[in-house]
Amino acid sequence: MKRKRKNLIRLGINKVQAYAWSRTRMRDWAVAQSPILRTTTTEKCLRKRGYISMLEHYHKVKF
Repeated sequence: MKRKRKNLIRLGINKVQAYAWSRTRMRDWAVAQSPILRTTTTEKCLRKRGYISMLEHYHKVKF
């Protein structure tokens, strides 16, 4: 739980919300559809880590 909380804070969630979300009993599939993932994993965050969009990948491969 402590690691989850630290990672959520690192992704920009405030401490109170990070504490609540880190203690959730939802499994991975439920978290994937919840606001937890939608607010923390943004396109900007993924680009910063080196990921590209599916459309960009398609254009790279196709052309």
